[in-house]
Amino acid sequence: MTAVSAVAMVVVQVGVARVARHRAQSAADLGALGAARVALAVPDEACHRAEAITVANGASLRSCSLSGGVAEVAVTVRFVVPLLGPTTAAASASAGPVGAPA
Repeated sequence: MTAVSAVAMVVVQVGVARVARHRAQSAADLGALGAARVALAVPDEACHRAEAITVANGASLRSCSLSGGVAEVAVTVRFVVPLLGPTTAAASASAGPVGAPA
């Protein structure tokens, strides 16, 4: 019974970490898309848009940069792993016009 409980706890911890990683990647992807959408028209607004989108998705914007209409966004998501405590998942994404240099 102890072994089954230990295996179940490991599975839960891995699951929590994977969900947080996916949340971080989704927030980064959406933030980059939102920033790229306005990057050419209103460059000063692009990173503000990325921040608003990432915060709405439960993440914190770590960095945002624009280059030739391409937005690069990095985010973090804080989460708690049972028995191990709080930790952070990080992800980054870029988005821009088709054919733009990456």
